[in-house]
Amino acid sequence: MTNWSQLHHAYGTAEDVPGLLDAVGPDPRDPGWDALASRLYHQGGVYSASYAALPELAAKARKWSLAERRMPLYLASNIVASRDIRDEVVDPFVTHSADITELLALTEEALDDPALAGDSLNYVQLLATLLSFEGVEGWGEHLDQMNGEEYEVPCPACFSENFIVFGEDDHYSTADEMYFKRQPAHTIPLQPQDPATADGLLPRLHARALSDGHLEVAGKLPYLFGHAHCAHCGGLFSIPEAILARW
Repeated sequence: MTNWSQLHHAYGTAEDVPGLLDAVGPDPRDPGWDALASRLYHQGGVYSASYAALPELAAKARKWSLAERRMPLYLASNIVASRDIRDEVVDPFVTHSADITELLALTEEALDDPALAGDSLNYVQLLATLLSFEGVEGWGEHLDQMNGEEYEVPCPACFSENFIVFGEDDHYSTADEMYFKRQPAHTIPLQPQDPATADGLLPRLHARALSDGHLEVAGKLPYLFGHAHCAHCGGLFSIPEAILARW
């Protein structure tokens, strides 16, 4: 039995967490999800109560249908992926390995559901969720920024800010923060990495996106894991290294 009074979240002791967990439903618009996230994943930080909630989140995901389970999966994945740990707690992959294994299996099931994963936005978020539960550092938190079609990263040479943009017609780097309102004055095409010869995460994610029928996602991934020229100094840098270095 969890003694929630001995645990903490962003606002103090966690005695209110069981009531919030009991009351929240599968609707993503349920205000209970915001209340839980603000306590258990506050500005990216996690607490002792955050990890204690993992079994309850897994139980909700198990109980609800494939299409309904995304909110407990997403919150649990954010908790597991966070490296901003604000209590003296043990790594969740040690203390909650069984729960994380179950959450991983529940995410795999959701990825096979066309009603949920058929939408590319949900699909990318579920892929990121899967990576969190697998313990892939960084990408569980940042893969789904691809849904927003941009990453803002510093050039490792001159430290100037660059926008890495996945546009409808082109993928490029730019220094123009107003690119979304007008055609940028200066853009440099990204250099994609070939999934057939690449190492690391790209070949696996690319092959899976193709197999799952998400051709648009598969088309963006070689650019996300490719290289960009700094729009200020012209230096070439690795996009994934810049993304992970920032956070």
